[in-house]
Amino acid sequence: MENRTMKEFIGEVFGTFILILLGDGVVANVGLAPRVAGTAYNWNTITIGWAFAVIIAVYVSGGISGAHLNPAVTLGLAVRRGFPWKKVVPFIVAQMIGAFLGAAAVYFIYREGLVAAGMPNVWSTGPGSIFGQAWFGAESSGATGTYGMLTAAIAELFGTFVLIWGIAASGDMKNNGLKDNLGALIVGFAVLAVGLSLGGPSGYSINPARDLGPRILGLLVGTKGLFDGLYWLIVPVLVPAIAGPIGFWLYDVLVTKNLPHRD
Repeated sequence: MENRTMKEFIGEVFGTFILILLGDGVVANVGLAPRVAGTAYNWNTITIGWAFAVIIAVYVSGGISGAHLNPAVTLGLAVRRGFPWKKVVPFIVAQMIGAFLGAAAVYFIYREGLVAAGMPNVWSTGPGSIFGQAWFGAESSGATGTYGMLTAAIAELFGTFVLIWGIAASGDMKNNGLKDNLGALIVGFAVLAVGLSLGGPSGYSINPARDLGPRILGLLVGTKGLFDGLYWLIVPVLVPAIAGPIGFWLYDVLVTKNLPHRD
């Protein structure tokens, strides 16, 4: 691996590590709620925590690798924005490693609470996740709460679209694009918007590495049911990966082609 690619690899590992450290961290903190019991569990807190996780992670690693932090973004940039295909696999591997390590850090921080609670799923989205238990009661093998796999997949599709549109717009100087030092805020706000408005049916993975890396860590530390059925592969992994390139294409068709020409 050439020197520049190695530096970008490290940037993606570190950025995704921060993303999951803070993202899964807020789920564990609020879900376990050791100081104020179950009343502390609040979906708004989760969505705000994830939004700031994205903002901090992008600010930290953006100058090194561009802060993809998400295979859906990497694939979309390769298909629609000329990102080198030779870097796609290294970037995705880095994102997976960073996500796994971020989840491991959350495990060590919250280990006592997690063990006491029976090692609940604070790692990944979908059936058995801690927010699903908190809001809907018993675990389900085929749905998140009352939502089936198809509905969850549709939610992931549109959630990933919104994320990609936010990313595309934030850097589009022909639109109302922002300078590099503000783009991370728009991406974070896009994640917040997805969580608040579209996150219910699936838990809004919108990032294959964000879901799969921590899911593997959860399996190793003893969380049950993380790989039951095919939900874990289809909804939080394959759907966002497919939606990433489509999202950039839709932005180009619906926005880029219709922007006024500027001198």
